[in-house]
Amino acid sequence: MPSGDASLTQAFEKLPVPVKLLTAGTAACVADFLSFPLDTAKVRLQIQGEVRVPLRTVTASAGHGLVLGVPSNTSLHYRGILGTIATISREEGFRSLYNGLNAGLQRQMCFASVRLGMYEPVKGFYQNLLKLDKSQRGGVLDVSARIMAGLTTGGMAVCLAQPTDVVKVRFQAQVKSALKSPSSTVYAGTWQAYRTIFFTEGLAGLWRGCLPNIGRNAIVNVSEIVCYDLVKESIIHRGLMSDNIPCHFTSAIVAGFCATLCASPVDVIKTRYMNSTVGKYRGALDCAIQTFKLEGSSAFYKGFLPSFTRLVSWNIFMWISYEQMKRFVVQNYHK
Repeated sequence: MPSGDASLTQAFEKLPVPVKLLTAGTAACVADFLSFPLDTAKVRLQIQGEVRVPLRTVTASAGHGLVLGVPSNTSLHYRGILGTIATISREEGFRSLYNGLNAGLQRQMCFASVRLGMYEPVKGFYQNLLKLDKSQRGGVLDVSARIMAGLTTGGMAVCLAQPTDVVKVRFQAQVKSALKSPSSTVYAGTWQAYRTIFFTEGLAGLWRGCLPNIGRNAIVNVSEIVCYDLVKESIIHRGLMSDNIPCHFTSAIVAGFCATLCASPVDVIKTRYMNSTVGKYRGALDCAIQTFKLEGSSAFYKGFLPSFTRLVSWNIFMWISYEQMKRFVVQNYHK
């Protein structure tokens, strides 16, 4: 078994591409499953205030099965991440926190496998293109190569996995009314959701919000993967920690904070636009303008705490899982 961070990475990069993609996708699925309730809470908080339905209309009409946003009374329906999770569990059942999990896992297997599994090869490509040697690692050109790799793999992943993200957001955003009528759920299952969106909104509906999602995930990819890469490398190089779980944990926290800070405004617009009905917004830019006009600049950081909690948790679960899986695969692949 190779020892050290560099030798582990080199050994892993020599493995076939499908193995690397499967390892990255599996680690991301583990992280997504463990942090999914936080993501559902984040989505509900982000769309809160976007659509207001009179409470008396909901309680009086048996046909109302889906309520997006918050009732038009004076109080907010969801308050804070723990309060949102508690409200959803109380009103809709604990399982509602995992609405869209199937699509979420499908998304991670398509999305994370590309953005994470292809990061090292693409980074190496840009480093070779810029003719960088080991003495230049950590310099401006090296950081630029890593940023370009993050932008490239993030954009590639979104183009491939966008339909799964649309379905996941739709599932997480739908709220069952207290009446529990038979029609209380718009999408009964993942594949039915794909079909419904395709037949009612066309192929464009499955790629709704693709451009803001590319922007959002390019930012997340750079601030998450590149930040983790640089922080981990710096910690090991300075001898503060060895290549172990405490090092991965520390690097993941920093990466999660940077990703949340940079990506929250784009994430709010992405969530609202993908969850919107046809014709509500002319595009992602129009969605951003209307959000600013109606709710002010603070709306772009709506759900920041759950976003931060979710992204940090997701990063911790994902990076620790990924690093351990890399070791396992390197140790056992040729046995």
